Amino acid sequence: MRLYLSEGSAQGLKVLAAAGASGARVRLERVPPDGRVVPFLTHPRVPALHLDSGTFLFSPNAICQYFFLLAGKEPNDLTNQWLEWEATELQPAVSTALYCHLVQGKKGGEVLGAIRKTLTYIDQSLTSKATPYLAGEAESVADIVLWATLFPVLRDESCLPDELQALRSWFQTMNLSEPCRSAAVSVLTPKGAQAFKVYLQKQLGPSLHWEKPAANEPEEEELAERSLSEEEIAAAAEAWARGPAALPERWQPPSPVLPVEGRRNVLITSALPYVNNVPHLGNIIGCVLSADVFARYCRLRNWNTLYVCGTDEYGTATETKALEEGLTPQQICDKYNAIHAQIYRWFDISFDYFGRTTTAHQTTIAQDIFQRLLERDMLLTDTVDQLRCERCQRFLADRFVEGTCPFCNYEEARGDQCDKCGKLINAVELKKPQCKVCKDSPVVKSSQHLFLDLPKLEGRLEKWLEQSWATGDWTANSRFITRSWIRDGLKPRCITRDLKWGTPVPLDGFRDKVFYVWFDAPIGYLSITANYTDQWERWWKNPQQVQLYNFMAKDNVPFHSVIFPCSLLGAEDNYTLVNHLVATEYLNYEDGKFSKSRGVGVFGDMAQDTGIPADIWRFYLLFLRPEGQDSAFSWTDLLLKNNSELLNNLGNFVNRAGMFVCKFFGGRVPPMELGADDRRLLAHVTLELRQYNQLLEKVRIRDALRCILSISRYGNQYIQVNEPWKRIKGHDADRTRAGTVTGVAVNIAALISVMLQPYMPCISATIQRQLCVPQACNVLTDTFLCLLPPGHQIGTVNPLFQKLENEQIEALRKRFGGGQVSPNPDPRPLPAQAARMASADVTPPGPGGGAVLAGDPQKVKELAEEVAKQADHVRQLKASKAEKGQIDSEVAKLLELKKQLALAEGKTPEPPAPKGKKRK
Repeated sequence: MRLYLSEGSAQGLKVLAAAGASGARVRLERVPPDGRVVPFLTHPRVPALHLDSGTFLFSPNAICQYFFLLAGKEPNDLTNQWLEWEATELQPAVSTALYCHLVQGKKGGEVLGAIRKTLTYIDQSLTSKATPYLAGEAESVADIVLWATLFPVLRDESCLPDELQALRSWFQTMNLSEPCRSAAVSVLTPKGAQAFKVYLQKQLGPSLHWEKPAANEPEEEELAERSLSEEEIAAAAEAWARGPAALPERWQPPSPVLPVEGRRNVLITSALPYVNNVPHLGNIIGCVLSADVFARYCRLRNWNTLYVCGTDEYGTATETKALEEGLTPQQICDKYNAIHAQIYRWFDISFDYFGRTTTAHQTTIAQDIFQRLLERDMLLTDTVDQLRCERCQRFLADRFVEGTCPFCNYEEARGDQCDKCGKLINAVELKKPQCKVCKDSPVVKSSQHLFLDLPKLEGRLEKWLEQSWATGDWTANSRFITRSWIRDGLKPRCITRDLKWGTPVPLDGFRDKVFYVWFDAPIGYLSITANYTDQWERWWKNPQQVQLYNFMAKDNVPFHSVIFPCSLLGAEDNYTLVNHLVATEYLNYEDGKFSKSRGVGVFGDMAQDTGIPADIWRFYLLFLRPEGQDSAFSWTDLLLKNNSELLNNLGNFVNRAGMFVCKFFGGRVPPMELGADDRRLLAHVTLELRQYNQLLEKVRIRDALRCILSISRYGNQYIQVNEPWKRIKGHDADRTRAGTVTGVAVNIAALISVMLQPYMPCISATIQRQLCVPQACNVLTDTFLCLLPPGHQIGTVNPLFQKLENEQIEALRKRFGGGQVSPNPDPRPLPAQAARMASADVTPPGPGGGAVLAGDPQKVKELAEEVAKQADHVRQLKASKAEKGQIDSEVAKLLELKKQLALAEGKTPEPPAPKGKKRK
């Protein structure tokens, strides 16, 4: 084996240490940083490992894992999780810290600030597990990889904060190990960490977003501490001067949108929503909204982009809903397809085509893939034990049966998957199963079915995954879930069901069956595209020219990363497979889950009735997008984010910039004479723009949104410091200065209008209409250009956002808190019910969603405990000097709990104390 390394690449440290720790015998060859070692890659990638078989590995973590596998050290799930965390969280933070230290010359706390959060996470993990190493009692590849990433910025454990004792002990142990010491000597001697400086100087300067969530006021301290090189400042000023003429011409795709040779062709799908229900906010952010942001961004980058989606209409879920509503499956599909389409229109989702799976194209394409699998001996036949309801006289498909999960004992597990532990289930494994239709206990009977031979396809799948992971952007959870599926070996997967509503199986002996929805549904992406254009194969059988992005929540990952790719690989028809699998965690509602039946949470058809515009919903959902862990919708936090980030920060800046042009300069952008401070501001904005592009190219949607808010904070600070409203009344020099500040500010507002378009398209269009931004400016590059030159006429400027009031939010919280649902199927209460409701001693819903009955001792006790717990939480936040916005949010929850406690005790709640004054 040959291991290729280049001077200055910090990744070389980990592969050398891993080779030493595993005893791997490699021949080391050093190459220039731009040396093309791997012949089939577009860009140079070093380190790279050339195996004796001729295969290349060029992901540093994959190389490290390979060395340990050669030594017989198989990684466990925890090891894999650490490796994913290192690649997605630790590496970017350490790169920022090294850049600050080596390129910008910062020291001490400024450098550690970039990695403080990640260091704390490692320390807490080591402390909670009480083990000497990250994954247990023995050193693993995770220890080597994390040590090597941290070593260039820490060097020795003495610079670690005193309170991180577990991390300090672990790091000291790793420093003393022979493989780590040898690797450090080889890579860092004689220059030390300075060896990385030349490499880092060639990278784009990172934008420093660490541990500072959005606050109500401009973060002047944070903005002031960033430093810039003279080269960065000069380059930004030079780019600005080129003006809009430097922008590339906007790409106008053909109609229909088809791949174009020589262009970047991006195909985007979001997981097809089940047609049998109304999507809630978690469904919307997990799939269609996230994909919409990326699709809009791709179009701004002039990439040739097609975004398709549609309703998933076949299967048990539809039959179940049809029974509930007394309609035929087709009527259910027609009804809910229209509901979905209307909801997505209101949320301004920019599908190129929104279709459905109950089409002739779906039958044709699904049956063709099936026939190709059959011809290639990729299918098996076996007898399956199934649950049959004797009263209903039918085999029960997965969703027609519920029972107790055999893994976690959750009592409401479905016949295909447990919503609590997430494990897939065979319905016959359920404890105490019940038919969902008649509630009888079903019996086990046998039926012949067809299976996809996943074990036969496992080798092809792993080879493809290795390539896709090395070259694509898969989220950490999607990699982890996929690995957990294939770790113990794949098993044959049933692809048929005893149903009527589905794509029929075209094989004698099975013609009374349909395809299982998770074989059939992903083929919907292809058939929906086929309904959009008869040239659909140019997208779906063209992996050489097309980059495919799949968006979904994490529960859909195995079907898109294992089952569907195996179906396409086995069909052997040059299908386009996913390059980038983007999966979110779950969005919860307040302290629980969304539930349509219990009236808990906001669903898509309700959001438009709240009086809150669609763009505000988009912004808030994207601001808390559950990228690395589950997040929760909070009404209090929605109010805070709207009033602070949108109204006081972004809206305030854009409005002031435009108003100054109208009020002081007759609506025309004034001449600008840039000084040192102005050029420095241009460089700061340019760095934020570049960070925004880097993050969105990696589909880190939530983090990229913060770059826009940082730019508007820079703008607010710039206006506040220079006070153009005062300077305009002064001497000639002051008036000139007022003109420069106003001109630069309104150009920052124009840039924000472009960057904001993927997130808030309506607000973006409003800003552009007010500032008369030319449509040709809706192209994003890595440079901040003067888009509105002196003399440019702007239009009428009006406020962009409205303040959300506490009373309004409290009313919405109660409305969607679960206390409004009546068992009567008609949502309107009967007259007698209305009278009882009006006279009942019932207080508004509490945090748990149920009504609080005055005088209920058990409820009083529970609420008292919750108040005490929340009060402790608030005290801890204040003691740790947490962000003001976070403290305010938790205090609001405490006050609400106290109010509920007072009502439960039959008392009148105390009004909140006036802000800034203590109660006497």
